[in-house]
Order: sequence, then structure tokens, then C-alpha cells
Amino acid sequence: MTATGKTNLAGMTKARLRDFFIALDEKPFRAEQVLKWIHQRGVLDFDAMTDISKSLRDKLKEVAVIELPDIVEDYASADGCHKWLIEVASGSRVEMVFIPEAGRGTLCVSSQAGCSLDCSFCATGKQGFNSNLTVAEIIGQLWWANKKLGGFAEKKERPVSNVVMMGMGEPLLNFDNVMEAIALMMDDLAYGLSKRKVTVSTSGVVPALEKMKDYTDASLAISLHAPNDELRSQIMPINKRYPIAQLLDAARGYMASLKDKRVPVIEYTLIAGVNDHRQHARDLAVLLKDFPCKINLIPFNPFSLSDYRRPSGSSVTNFRQILQQAGYTVTVRTTRADDIGAACGQLVGAVEDQTRRSGRYRQRAQSETGKVFDSTDNLAVTADRL
Repeated sequence: MTATGKTNLAGMTKARLRDFFIALDEKPFRAEQVLKWIHQRGVLDFDAMTDISKSLRDKLKEVAVIELPDIVEDYASADGCHKWLIEVASGSRVEMVFIPEAGRGTLCVSSQAGCSLDCSFCATGKQGFNSNLTVAEIIGQLWWANKKLGGFAEKKERPVSNVVMMGMGEPLLNFDNVMEAIALMMDDLAYGLSKRKVTVSTSGVVPALEKMKDYTDASLAISLHAPNDELRSQIMPINKRYPIAQLLDAARGYMASLKDKRVPVIEYTLIAGVNDHRQHARDLAVLLKDFPCKINLIPFNPFSLSDYRRPSGSSVTNFRQILQQAGYTVTVRTTRADDIGAACGQLVGAVEDQTRRSGRYRQRAQSETGKVFDSTDNLAVTADRL
């Protein structure tokens, strides 16, 4: 329900739209019509929905709206990527990133304003946490990407072929809204994305991962970043609550529920001198020996409130070779869009922090460097002390 008391249809799944129209004493098939207008044609104006009677359009204007978050900043990278900053109802601003590649276009979607977790290598966590995004605010990122990239043009192929829930926030801590948004992404009457091309990335919220199989069959990525509990707990505090063994067991359970031979992706951010040693690679190979997966190595992308450094090229190569020799399929993520602060781990917006975490990090950085940071700094772009 919006501030005007009207129902926002923008984030409603097909099932919810059907219930909405039944409650209006209208035929359930109207849901399919409205779904197509919003998500396939990009239309937000009831008057433009020409296959719906005028009387129903007038009724809809009385009781409903179609509201999406607004884009407030638009950045284009030299490598063809785009970053958009959107303003959500809480007043915070969150980021989404489009990454074009040969044969596909990937949209990195945010699920929270800030992040309640505090992974030491991620700029988003340094901003603290404000709110979960609504379904409309999550699916609105895909809607806007299609709008900005011409994807609603008739007979034109959609520019976004893949969606990764790897933007700001931990998706499984906004479980219900993320699952409904994914349902819209995969609905043939909305965006029609394949289950193989929608990926949920989690840092390890085990209870939510265990129930995910009852809601979706999207692909899975695990943010692991360390080969043992001691190191992972140092850089990812969530590991103290849900250690690696529990996380991998929950991931096995989810993958077993799928009706195909997909495997999860293990994401591993390589941080110089922290988790990039040869022994870390050997330990990771042993850890995952009974866990079918692909491994994606991500060289750390610097940001201003972190002392971590990017690993050398030789360290990345050695790490990859050790894993490949152990029989794993390994990719190294190419850094994209770092000139606009949109590389992996760099996403920041303008979060109305409820945790006071962002203030503590700024004060610490100021005392260590003498540089003044305020709440409006784009923390990801400035890396002059690294």
C-alpha cells in the first residue's frame, strides 16, 4: 500500500495480481494483461493499456498505482558498463550495474539499502544498513535497465539476459521480497529469464538457504572467500554463526532439489597477504573435494575505507593453477567498471545508516590517514591511499 492508500501493482507477481483482480470482481486473466504491459512493454500508465476496457482503467486509477523507484544518477564506464543510482522509499540510494559481454548482458541487482553484514572486503557493508528493498524496488532495477537500454522497444531483444543478486545487501536477509522479485524475473509474461540466468548470491544465511528450494529454482552462488573457519570468521563475521560446514551442507540440499545438473559457483575474493597464498588454494581444493562446484576468483577491488590490497597477477595465476590442477573449473573475474566505482565489492550508495557503522569507519579512516570523509563520499571511487 502506498502513502495515498492505493495498491502498488509494480511489484506484484502473477498470483498476487490475480488475487487483486478477483477482489475487484474482475476476471483473473486481467493479471496477465497488466503484467505484460508493465514488464514486457514498460508501460506504467493505465490509460495506455489499450486492451483493457475504459471502465476498468478508471477503476484501477481509483484504487491502484504503478510506482517504481526513480533513477537519480547515471554513470557510464569507459568499458561499456553502466551504473545507476536509484532512490528508494526509505530515502536511501542504492546502486545497480549493467555489464555487457559477448553474447549476454548481466544486471547486478541490489536487495538492501546498505548491508546488515560487515564483510571486511566490501564497501557496501561499511555504509551500514537502512532497509530491505520492496519487491517493486528490486524488480524496478530490471525495469529501469530495460528502459534505459531500449529493451522495451517492439521486436527488440532484451539487453539484460542475466540477473545476479550480487548488488548491495545480502539477498537472503530480504528473503520474501527477493523470492517474489525472482518469480517476476522468471515469469514468461514478465521478463522470461531462464532459471540458469538468475543467480542468488549469499554470504551464508543458512536457514534461508535451507528453505529456498520451496520458493525458487534459481542458480546459486556462495560467497566463501576463505578455506577455513578461522580466516573466514575474521573477514566475514556471519561465519561465526553459520560456519563453513553448515553453509556447504545447506547448499548441497538446495542443489539436490534442482531438476538438472547445475552446480553452484564458489566466489572467492583474493586479498593480497590475507587469503591469496598457495596454501590457501591447496586448503580450498581439499575443502571442496566432495562439493561439485565452479570457482570464480575475484581480485580485490580497492576502496577508500579499506587497507586491503589487490593481489599481484602472479598470485592470482598461482592460485588458479593449483585449483585447476586439483580438477576444478576456475574463472578469474575481469575487473569491470572500476572507473565509476561499480566493480565487485565497490558498490555504495547514500544510505541512511541505522547501525552507526558508517560513522565508525569514517572516524577510524580519518584518524589513520588525516583525510576527512563525510557521509556523501563515494567511498568506492577514491582509493588514493592504497
